[in-house]
Amino acid sequence: MFLLSLLSVPSFGQQKPKKRFKLPPQLSEASGLYIAGPDSLWWHNDSGDGPMIYLTDGRGKLLRIDTLSHLQHIDWEDITSDDQGRIYIGDFGNNANARQNLKIYRYDLEAGTTDSLSFAYEDQKQFPPPPEWANFDMEAFFWMNDSLHLFSKNRLRRGNYQCKHYVLADDPGEQVARLQDSIYLRKRVITGAAISPDGKTMALVGYNFKMCLGFFPSSAASLFVFKNFNGSRFFEGEMERKSLSCFFATQYESVDFIDNNQVYVASEKTVIIPPRAKRRRVRKADKKESTLTAIRE
Repeated sequence: MFLLSLLSVPSFGQQKPKKRFKLPPQLSEASGLYIAGPDSLWWHNDSGDGPMIYLTDGRGKLLRIDTLSHLQHIDWEDITSDDQGRIYIGDFGNNANARQNLKIYRYDLEAGTTDSLSFAYEDQKQFPPPPEWANFDMEAFFWMNDSLHLFSKNRLRRGNYQCKHYVLADDPGEQVARLQDSIYLRKRVITGAAISPDGKTMALVGYNFKMCLGFFPSSAASLFVFKNFNGSRFFEGEMERKSLSCFFATQYESVDFIDNNQVYVASEKTVIIPPRAKRRRVRKADKKESTLTAIRE
């Protein structure tokens, strides 16, 4: 059974989430998002920032900054939460595929305490591996049922588009990440992952960046939505690919569920576009959910 506490299940009630909003300038490289509630959105930046997490409301107004000065920020890439409201921060960005100090920090918001787990991938034997095996960069994970599920940033090299799914226990200490599955996702690198509050829908966000005519930046992005899977065998379920339209080059890095049917996806700042988030529907509300929504309204 998939269990989440009230602390970690976002409930927007009568407040309709905004379709899109700008992020504060402090989040120019927003890389991870965890939605605790309608006006409690936790964020962090990519490797260019210090060890800080940021709280905004549902309209992008900055409410709070928590500085975790005793933690390292080598390359934070994603953020999630467990059923006790504890936040997990993935310091596992690994562009060169050479890191041997991968960590996930766990932060108890109420107590103000932190601990961590260190890990290595069970199938990585060289640091770095040969280019054709360089698929140990990581930018996406979430918590589910006492486990952390990690999804590799599959490299855009010929013949190597596999996104790998690893599993860790949510316990502090040293661990080996177990490779559970992989999937071919054509021309997309995965940068964010999320699971719905009811555990029935999983979403990955990915993009592809290239230069057109040698000088004009262009990007395409997609949401990959998985449903009707058993347990945590997400890639064995049904997959739907949804386009994330972006006229200008946009780097989508984070995603989380607003409720069981909608997500926010967020992008980093570019030369002409500020960091921002937008809402996307990933599944239709079932009859029971629609009835509850009508009663609330």
